[in-house]
Amino acid sequence: MGDIVDGWQLKTGWYWPQLHNDVVQKLLRQARKGAQLRYIPGNHDEFLRDYYGTHFGGIEVVEDAIHTAADGKRYLVIHGDLFDVVIRHARWLALLGNGAYDLAIWLNTYFNAIRRSLGLTYWSLSQWAKLKVKNAVNFIGEYETTLISEARRRGVDGVICGHIHHAVIRNDPGLCYINCGDWVESCTAVVEHFDGEFEIIKWMGREQGVDESTPALEPLSAEARACEPSTIASPGPRWAGSAAGGSPQVAAGTKPPAG
Repeated sequence: MGDIVDGWQLKTGWYWPQLHNDVVQKLLRQARKGAQLRYIPGNHDEFLRDYYGTHFGGIEVVEDAIHTAADGKRYLVIHGDLFDVVIRHARWLALLGNGAYDLAIWLNTYFNAIRRSLGLTYWSLSQWAKLKVKNAVNFIGEYETTLISEARRRGVDGVICGHIHHAVIRNDPGLCYINCGDWVESCTAVVEHFDGEFEIIKWMGREQGVDESTPALEPLSAEARACEPSTIASPGPRWAGSAAGGSPQVAAGTKPPAG
């Protein structure tokens, strides 16, 4: 769902460790096994927008997509930056803000290193600060309203997007707004259960006393559940997505917090 590769960061310095190759190889392996993978570029990997309709190793690059959930509901899947007036009409301001954001992420990394040393779980300092700023809160509300209007215009049941790094599932009359957040700041993803219900999960670091490769994931509050929860028991997820991007990602130039 976009921003899988951080092209803005790569312009200032190359950073591509083996871990990023591992993620790419796992996605290509899924495509070879028959999974239908679509890459929806965002503003940080906008250079890929010149390749709409092209397949890379079985992964198709598209502007947006329609996802049909297990319960038959249709969702517009889109990154969302094209509905951000700052990105579209004041790119210089977006780049300036990106620098400030990188600083916040850098501070967040060391802040959480201290929390881990105290035995505490991951907590996003940068996200907390953002939600304390009135203008940022107003922007988030306007962004959600705009995406809901676009979904309604296209005649779908909901919209799944990213871009603003604010994970939420919200019910607007007759339509569901789902923002998967991101995998570098809030460390969230969206999963779809086999009954068509969506849920936001959050990465909390590594489980204590288990293998290092085992992440600790937990659902967020009840507000992070589907707009219209089903009474059918959910055996597990069938679809997952995240954004500063699309699938749970490791963006070039950034790394998820170490466990």
